[in-house]
Amino acid sequence: RKPRPRPQARTQDQPLKPSPRRQPAVCSEFGPGFVRMPGSDSCIRFGGGVGMMAVCDVAVGARGAKFGLTETRLGLIPATIGPYVVARMGAARARRVFMSARLFPASEAVDLGLLARVVEPGDLDAAVEAEVVPYLSVAPGAVAEAKALIRRLSPPLDDGAMADTIAALVARWESPEAVEGIAAFFEKRPPSWKI
Repeated sequence: RKPRPRPQARTQDQPLKPSPRRQPAVCSEFGPGFVRMPGSDSCIRFGGGVGMMAVCDVAVGARGAKFGLTETRLGLIPATIGPYVVARMGAARARRVFMSARLFPASEAVDLGLLARVVEPGDLDAAVEAEVVPYLSVAPGAVAEAKALIRRLSPPLDDGAMADTIAALVARWESPEAVEGIAAFFEKRPPSWKI
């Protein structure tokens, strides 16, 4: 196979160009991970979107975006993303949104430690670029080792914890509450426990 050509370095005065292939999040084990959370009154990030924010190093959101860990509305639990969300927020802050399934605005996502900052929707690309640009002038190996050091200094998210969360989710999926919650969702009716 031919080696792929290396991309040309981008200078600081060249803006990041939008691409139809650009993903909303770029999270890496070895380098910095960023996520861009667009916002509008109709832009809501549930469960997995919040989990993506939790695993990235830097998340920037637009005013108007809303977030929620809504699994308990369905009789489920935010299990597989749970270790990452709790690691990011801390247990005390996670309690504010982990169990209630309430939606919260981008400004509260900053208070919860999920977003680094909130900007106006039209300023989101520039804000993300402002977070990315400093990384273009630092040693990539040092960044990877600094990230690994943070991971070593943090409480471990090991295979046992992940297996526990998967087992907990499987158990919830088989519960009468989950059966009722999911049926209610698909039938567009309130679940039996809703007051």
